[in-house]
Amino acid sequence: MKNHIGPAIRLTLVLLVILSVIYPLVIAGVSRFAPGGGKGETVVVNGKVVGYALVGQKFTNDRYFNSRPSAVEYNAAGSAGSNKGPSNPDYLKAVQARIDTFLVHNPGIQKAAIPAELVTASGSGLDPDLSPEAAKIQVARIAKVRGINTERLNQLVDDHTEGPFIGLFGPSKVNVLKLNVALDGLK
Repeated sequence: MKNHIGPAIRLTLVLLVILSVIYPLVIAGVSRFAPGGGKGETVVVNGKVVGYALVGQKFTNDRYFNSRPSAVEYNAAGSAGSNKGPSNPDYLKAVQARIDTFLVHNPGIQKAAIPAELVTASGSGLDPDLSPEAAKIQVARIAKVRGINTERLNQLVDDHTEGPFIGLFGPSKVNVLKLNVALDGLK
């Protein structure tokens, strides 16, 4: 047993230094090359930070593209899903309430045409992106409220659509915060 205690203590100390000191320093160094220098990608308008591009924001005003619902009310400190299954009565009631609200604010849209992401929360509760289809289904409402041509709004969505990562991985997406900032910038 004495033959095993010494190597076990040395291995523990080496791993403690590697995993508690060296690895975090390497990751912090690599993060300096990421957008925002490892502090998050902020969206700035007129010199003022209006939000973080990688964290979902709440947009419910009819003048804006609505965000994906959040199970944590957009609280980045408490990222989580609802943990309710698709047959849970409370979950079904919440989804139905979101569908009803969407239909009230977007007349003329059929229930079957509503993308699921507009009525269901993401796993983290903080998803900042929508599919281009989920953004475009809201164009008619925004065009009416703002008095903007629908073709111009569809072009705005297209201009803010990011393709799959390196053209292969994941779906196309639209960052809702960036899209709404650009919407406010339209003349």
